[in-house]
Parts: sequence; C-alpha cells; structure tokens
Amino acid sequence: MALTSPRRSALSDQVIAQLRNQITSGEWPVGSRIPTEPELVEQLGVARNTVREAVRALAHNGLLDIRQGSGTYVVATSELAGVMHRRFADANPRHIAELRSTLESSAAELAAERRTERDLKQLDTLLARREEAWATGDAEQFVAADATFHQAVVAASHNEVLTEIYADLGDLLRDWLRDDIGRELRPENHMDHARMVEAIRAGDGDAAAAEAAGYPFMCLRNPAGAGG
Repeated sequence: MALTSPRRSALSDQVIAQLRNQITSGEWPVGSRIPTEPELVEQLGVARNTVREAVRALAHNGLLDIRQGSGTYVVATSELAGVMHRRFADANPRHIAELRSTLESSAAELAAERRTERDLKQLDTLLARREEAWATGDAEQFVAADATFHQAVVAASHNEVLTEIYADLGDLLRDWLRDDIGRELRPENHMDHARMVEAIRAGDGDAAAAEAAGYPFMCLRNPAGAGG
C-alpha cells in the first residue's frame, strides 16, 4: 500500500492515521522495522518534525517501539493490543493459559454451531500450513502459522467482539507461545489440532470446546515446550 502525501492542514493527525493504517492493514507486520525517518519524510512529503511527532505518538500508544541505534519496530496492531501487551507481558504463564483456554474453548464451541463451508476450507488450509511450518523446524515460522490458525478458529465463531478481543491479545499470545516452545521444535512435543477441526466440522460443540480448552495447559505441563 503506497503512502500518499497529506493535503489538508492537520498534517500530524494525517500522518499518524497513515502510519497506523500501514500497521493495521498488515503492510508493516508486527516485528518489522518501519522505514527510516528520512524515508518517511520523502514518501509523505512532510517536514521531519511532523514525521517524528507522529512516530512518537504511535510509540506512546504502544504500536511502535523506538530502539536507539536500531530503528523503529512494530510491536502491536492496535492501541488496545499495545496496552494489552504492556500490561500482561510479565503475567503468570498459567494465568495466560487459563485466559487462552477460556477464550478458545468458547470460540471453538460457537464455531461448531456457526461455521460455514468457507470457514472449514480456511481451517483445513491453515491447519495444513501449520503442519508444514512444524515440519520445517523453524520455530518463528511455526509461531506465526499456529497463531493464524487459532485466530481463524475464533473468527469461525462469528462473534465479532470475541474475535476482536482475541486479535488484540494476539501479540501477547504469540510472545507466550514463542517463549514456551523455545528455539527448537521437538517431535515429541508436537500437538495435533486435527481433532478440533473435525469436531467443528461435525458440529460437536462439546468436543471442539474440550479440545481447545486443553491445548494451553498441555504446553504448560511440558517444560521443554509444545506446539500450542
């Protein structure tokens, strides 16, 4: 998505809005480094101070992290996600597991009742992608694939509020999974999610909820890490 030069008077607000859109649209994903200040000045056609003010505002709101000598990085996809990440980054892992269990089991139960054929195709695709990511042995690739799969399960609940809350917690949950699995994916720690997908497909809400509820605690029980 190309940045466009602001034309109205409130330049700072416009620049903030454009930079935020680059983040929320996925053009600048979490973990990526955004263009440098001179690059943004050139792309937006505004003064350096305006760009600096906008970047600082988004850093204050928790979307960006300014790292001296390294650059500015995306750390959250929304202001609420940024708040969640800062507030619960050091939370007890069991409490995070309990939160995941509560949200994901409720979502899986609703998904079994409300899923569409499109949802099922999406879940099949993302489950396969998750397995492929595990097979590569690349922990970061697996974290991304696993998170995307779980987000799709929640989206299949067709509860917009639940889906938005889960998305805002996404950065925190990815950090939790990243810490849990460590740098190495061990075959003995692989966790199959196919049963949950089949329960959703069969419309069995109780089975889908039970499967989803247990995954976070299976990770906790294994200190070497497991694929959530």
